[in-house]
Amino acid sequence: MTNRFIRARQFVLCTCSSKKANAITAAFALLISMAAKATAEAQTHTPAPGLVRVDATPGHIINSFDPDGALGSSIDVLSRMDINKVFTPHIVQEALSAGWGPITYRNNTELRMAAWHWTENGRWSDAAHRSGYFTGSAELKDPIRYILAYALPHRGFATSGDRPVPGPNLSHWKSNPYLTSRFTGESDSLHPQWVVVDLKTEKLVNAVRILWDNPYATHYQLEYWTGTHALDFDAGPKGEWKVFGSGVLKNARGGTIILKLTGTPVHTRFVRILMTESSNTCDEHGSEDVRNCVGYAIQQIAVGTIAADGTFTEVSKNAGERRTSYCVSSIDPWHSAEDVRDDGFYQHTGFDTFFTSGITNNLPAMIPVTMLYGTPDDAAAQIAYLEKRGYRIGYIEMGEEPDGKHAMPEDYGALYLQWSAAIHKVDPKLKLGGPIFEGVNDDIRVWPDAQGKTSWMGRFVAYLKAHNRLSDLAFVSFEHYPFQPCTITWKDLYSEPQLMKHVLQVWRDDGVPHDLPLMVTENHLAAELTGPMTTIFAALWLADNVGSFFEGGGTAFYHSPIQPQGIQNTCLGWASWSNFVSDENYNIKGYTSPYYAAHMINLEWAQHRSGVHRMFPSSSDIKDDAGNVLVTSYALLRPDGNWSLMLVNRDENNAHTVRIAFADSGNNREAVFSGTITFVTFGSEQYVWINDGRNSHPDPNNPPVATTISASTESFFTLPKASVSVLRGKVARLEK
Repeated sequence: MTNRFIRARQFVLCTCSSKKANAITAAFALLISMAAKATAEAQTHTPAPGLVRVDATPGHIINSFDPDGALGSSIDVLSRMDINKVFTPHIVQEALSAGWGPITYRNNTELRMAAWHWTENGRWSDAAHRSGYFTGSAELKDPIRYILAYALPHRGFATSGDRPVPGPNLSHWKSNPYLTSRFTGESDSLHPQWVVVDLKTEKLVNAVRILWDNPYATHYQLEYWTGTHALDFDAGPKGEWKVFGSGVLKNARGGTIILKLTGTPVHTRFVRILMTESSNTCDEHGSEDVRNCVGYAIQQIAVGTIAADGTFTEVSKNAGERRTSYCVSSIDPWHSAEDVRDDGFYQHTGFDTFFTSGITNNLPAMIPVTMLYGTPDDAAAQIAYLEKRGYRIGYIEMGEEPDGKHAMPEDYGALYLQWSAAIHKVDPKLKLGGPIFEGVNDDIRVWPDAQGKTSWMGRFVAYLKAHNRLSDLAFVSFEHYPFQPCTITWKDLYSEPQLMKHVLQVWRDDGVPHDLPLMVTENHLAAELTGPMTTIFAALWLADNVGSFFEGGGTAFYHSPIQPQGIQNTCLGWASWSNFVSDENYNIKGYTSPYYAAHMINLEWAQHRSGVHRMFPSSSDIKDDAGNVLVTSYALLRPDGNWSLMLVNRDENNAHTVRIAFADSGNNREAVFSGTITFVTFGSEQYVWINDGRNSHPDPNNPPVATTISASTESFFTLPKASVSVLRGKVARLEK
C-alpha cells in the first residue's frame, strides 16, 4: 500500500504547480503515515504462521475404527405424538442427513425409576390379579409401535436422586429380590441393602422410628454420616459412616419400633439403615412367588430424638427448608396393570417402528434391556423377539445409569451376571456391556468396601473377575455431559480434549482391560439444555469431542439426539438439543451448528461405508499467552489412501495460518500435502446464532465451504476464526 502511495505522489508532482504540489505532498504524507500505521497494526494482530505436525510413522498408529460402527447418534423418550411425526420418511431422511452411522436407543424409563413393557403381549406372575412380575412374549403378533412406562408401587417413599415416574399405588419400599441369596447364590451380607435418610440440613438425632413391612430385617444397623456429600458419587462422598452407640440389632422383630440410638444426640444430615439378614416372610402378595418373600420392606421411617419419658419427636423443619428425602439401594420391580402411564406424553418408540423406519441406517443398532427394575426372563424374551424379527443388534446395554440411582457396583454386578446368563441362552454371540454411567469427567467413587476401595468401576470389574465372568462384559459404556449448563464460557472449549482423554484413562486405571472397547453412548455439552448448544461453540466442541475420544483410545461415539426439536429458553439463551430447529409439527426451520459439525466429521474427515480408518498423533504449536492450545488437530489415514486432517481453530477472534508437516521417524523424512487437495471449512463466517427469544435462529445459516487447492512444499493454510476445517488429500515425501 505504501509503495502505491509513493508512486502516485511522484506522478502528481510532475503534473502540478509548486503550490499545489506542496499541498498534495502534505496530503500524501498523511496518507502514507496512516497506511504505515494500519500495516503495523495488522502485523501486530495477525498471528505468525504456526506448524501442525503429524507423526505419520507407520508403527505409531494410536487408534483404528470403522465409521459405520464408531460414529453414531441416539434417540430417546418421545411423546406418542412425537413418535408419529418423527418416524416418517421425510424426518428420518433429514435425521440421517447429518451423516451419523449407527444409532443407540436410550432407556429413559429406567432412568426415571419405572418398569417398561417393551411389549404389552405377555404374562403376569399373578395372572389372576394382573400384577407381579411381567414377562413379555416373544411371539410375533402385531408390530410394536409404542413402549409404555409403569410406575413401581414398591418404590414407596424412595426417590434415589432421580425424578420417578409418578404412580397411583405407591405403598412401601421393598428391595430388589434379585439381590438376595435366592438369586445371587451368595450370602445376603455380601449385598447389604440400605435406606439413607437425607434431612437436607444437619439436625440433632438420637432416635429412629421404623414401621417394617414383610419381609423385614432381622440383622441391621443404624449409622450416621460425619462429613458432607454422603450421596455425591460423582465428586466422591466426603466423610464416613459411624454406627450409633446402640445402633446394632440382631434377631430383631418387625412391626413398628422406636429405637434410642445414643444417649447424647449427634448433629448429622444423613442416617443410614444397613440391612444384612432378612426374615424371609412373605408380603401381602402371598407365598406362591418366592420373590414376594425375600429382601426387605419398610412402610415408613422417621428420624428424630427421644425424651427421657420415651416420647419420640421427629426432626422439625424450619420455614423454607427442603423436605426429607430417601435414597435406597434397590427397588423391587413388582407392579400391576393399573400402574401404567399411558397419557401419550411419555413413551418410547416400539421396536418394530424403530427397526423398520430406516432410522437405523441399515446398520446394527445398540439397544437397551431394562435391568435395575426388570427381570432376566423379560430381557431374554425381548432379545428373542428382536431376533425372530430378523432385526440387527450390534450391542446391548444392560440397565441405565446405576450410579445415578446410587446402586452399589457389587449389586449391579450381581444383576449383570443374571441378565447376561439369561440373554446368552438366547444368543451366546451377543455383545453385552455397561454400566452406562451418567455424564462424568472423573471416576465414580462410592463408600469404601471392606478393603477400603472406593472406585465404582474398579469394584465392578473386580466382582466380574472374582466370579470368572469378565468375558460377559464385551464393552464399557458411559455418557459424556462435561459442563455445568449455566456457567459455560468460551474458554471451556480448551478443556474438552483433556476431559475426554482423562476419563478414558480413568476406566483403564480402574482395571478395564486394554482390549475392552470403551464407548460414549450419549453425549452433549451438558445434561440440561443450554444456550451454547446452538452457537458456533457447539460445533467446535463436538469436533474436539470426537477427535479427542478416538485419540484417547475410544471405540464408538454416539452423539445425542438424532431427531429435530424446537427451541426453549435456558439460563444462557434460547437453544435446541438437536441438529435441527423445528416447530411443534416437526417442520424444520433451520440447522444448528452441531449439524454442520456432524457433516465435517462424517462426510469430510471420515468416510462412511469405506472401511477401517487409522489415526495418527498430531499437534500444533499455536497457543495463547496463557498456554492454551488454540488449534487442535486430528489426523486420519483413510482407506482410500487420502490423509484427512481435522483442524479446530478455537480462537474466537483471529484466523490462524498453518503449515502442515508429516514426519516419519523411521526414515527421518518429512512429507507435505501434494497435488490437488480438498480444503473444507465451517465456522463463524458461515453460521451465527441470533438469540432473539422465540424467534431465535441462525443467520447466516450456511453449509461448509469446500475448495480445491494445488498444494506444494510452499503451501500455507488459513483457518478462519472459530472454525472447523478439514484438509484431505495425498502426501508426498520431501527429499533430504
